[in-house]
Amino acid sequence: MELALSVALGVGLAAACGFRVFVPFTIMSIAALSGYLHLSPDFAWIGTYPALLAFSTATVLEIMAYYVPWLDHVLDTIAAPAAVVAGAIATASVVTGMSPMLQWSTAIIAGGGAAAIFQASTTVVRGVSTMTTGGIGNFFVATGELIGAIALSILALALPWLALLCLVLFVVFIVRTLQRRRARGKLATTEIGRAHV
Repeated sequence: MELALSVALGVGLAAACGFRVFVPFTIMSIAALSGYLHLSPDFAWIGTYPALLAFSTATVLEIMAYYVPWLDHVLDTIAAPAAVVAGAIATASVVTGMSPMLQWSTAIIAGGGAAAIFQASTTVVRGVSTMTTGGIGNFFVATGELIGAIALSILALALPWLALLCLVLFVVFIVRTLQRRRARGKLATTEIGRAHV
């Protein structure tokens, strides 16, 4: 049960990395320093004051950069692989009681995958916002991502199972949305074909 709980915690933190790479690590560092979060021995450095200072600085810079209109798109390009790596590290840092191979396999597949799903969805939302509002709406997208990163990180620490449930519901929502779009595309193609006949 404890192992499953640590995996749920890791996946929740990894998903938060998909919103913002450094916010979950700052929250993890604070939680570890306060004794609330127990890290895997190899990742005990996350719960140190130098790490907290580094993560906090990186968090502030990342947050500010996403409010610069052209820089947010550049960051999305860089953030995609960085979020996957961060998600894998966040998961590996809290999953204990496994062999190193199983720990990293879980971290890469579950943690990296969760981060990739959330990062890809934010990139799509930002792209739609840019096309429909000329970039004006990106301020709200950046704010929503920041709130999502903070809320999901705290939720993962407080209620890992609920964070995992939110992730599953989000994936179901994305799959259903894509299925609806595909069905609409087929319907539109069929209607165009009939119109030509």
